Amino acid sequence: MRRRGLEFLAILLTSLIVVVLFAGLDDLPRNLRHEIGAEHQTLAAAAREFQQTQSEVARDLAAEPELFRARSMETAFPERFRKAQTGLQKAQQEMAVLDRLNQANRRRDRDQAQKLLTEERGLRAAASAEASDMLREANRWLDFKRTLPEQMRRMEQDYQSLHAADLGAITAQVQRVEADWPEKKTDLETRLATLQSYPAESEKTWQSVEPERRKAAAVDPKGLNYGALYDAGQSLHAAAAALPAKTEELKNLTGQLYDSWDKILVDLEVRRAGESRDYNEKIRTIRTHLTDVVAKKGETTTDEKWIQVDRATYQANEKNLGMAIAHKSAGKYDSEADQVAQPAGFAYIAPPSQQSNQYGYWERRDGGSFWVWYGQYALLRDLLFRNDYRPLSTGEYQDYRSTQSRGQTYYGRDSRDGQPKYGTSGTVTQSRYKDSTYARSGGFRDSAYATTPGTYRGSRYSSPSARRREDQSSPRRFGSGQAPSSSGRSWSPPRSPAPHRAPSGGGRRFGGRRR
Repeated sequence: MRRRGLEFLAILLTSLIVVVLFAGLDDLPRNLRHEIGAEHQTLAAAAREFQQTQSEVARDLAAEPELFRARSMETAFPERFRKAQTGLQKAQQEMAVLDRLNQANRRRDRDQAQKLLTEERGLRAAASAEASDMLREANRWLDFKRTLPEQMRRMEQDYQSLHAADLGAITAQVQRVEADWPEKKTDLETRLATLQSYPAESEKTWQSVEPERRKAAAVDPKGLNYGALYDAGQSLHAAAAALPAKTEELKNLTGQLYDSWDKILVDLEVRRAGESRDYNEKIRTIRTHLTDVVAKKGETTTDEKWIQVDRATYQANEKNLGMAIAHKSAGKYDSEADQVAQPAGFAYIAPPSQQSNQYGYWERRDGGSFWVWYGQYALLRDLLFRNDYRPLSTGEYQDYRSTQSRGQTYYGRDSRDGQPKYGTSGTVTQSRYKDSTYARSGGFRDSAYATTPGTYRGSRYSSPSARRREDQSSPRRFGSGQAPSSSGRSWSPPRSPAPHRAPSGGGRRFGGRRR
């Protein structure tokens, strides 16, 4: 019985091996064999095209020896073709190995075949790309010679535009801006010097090819240095395009210094359509443009709009409702904006050691110091704090500055329950934004403010503007505390405010007592 059992097992194993072989389970994967066959044809076509390109470029070199002496192409091109052909030959060698593996059709050769196929494709593509690059370069130089009169006219036009450039206006503008923002003087001078270098450098370039320009104007430009002429034309053309672009860029940068702005996240929304999701943020942009830096006169506008964002951006900002997700101070470029989210309005407050700035001052009262906004900034304050400004103490301000200096977002801490004060989870935010789309969609479902007003309106700390509801959705300008108008209004705080005195004109102190 034992012998019969062994005979049965042997027959069974033999049968299984035969089944495996006939089922193709020991073959190379079908798709890999197909790729090898297709690549064999692609390589053959690439080799034919390579030879055709090489022959065409060789004919061009022989027909235009003076032209192709530029960049030493008469020797560089043959050497480049030689190296590319070496790579192509290696690809053909690897393809021969692949053909043998494909014919043997053994599954154990799969990894080797896949690796060789990847290498061969890279070698073939590199050789073809190098040949195509040389053909394009040769044709570019042939086109340059064929259109030489047109090239010379363009060169002269570019030179004349640079020679006639008037930089007086931008120079005067930079000088005015440097007086207003002396900390930007070095950078502005560097940028202006770059502009001023274009006409001077273009003159040098133009004069350096004067002999070549004379030869190019001749009927038979024998001995013409095409390379020098081509390089000069490219340099002048690039400079002629760069000068106005760089001038406009400098003009825009100087203008940015006179603006401060905040981008405040005032709402969040996810729209669902079947399985898809659209993520939206509502951004309030508050921009203040200084019209007189010395007198600190300016004009502020605001508007709100929904923007669609990707999921990652939405999730990154979902915790920052009510925060300024970007802030730029006057005297800085837009590229220098602080992108670390922070409580809206905090960036306008002066350090306690400074006591005051153009927006307000620290007032000592009831054993502590609190930030007071000047009356002419009441509307700016209400825009930043959503008509719900709560007195900020020096301690909280110092915590904010310490957190910001570490590149982190300050969310504060509510002294009553230890919860965050700002951001989506903040008690102050949930009070201020209880009517937002985010809140109505259940965003504050775990907060007491989901159903309870919980604001400071009616308290002795509220300002008159905080006791009325205003539509914040349309652009507005302010400066006097009056309702905004389409023409805008300007504001002008005192030049040197006393630390503990509000200016005349309706400034209010905390607690409802007029100063």
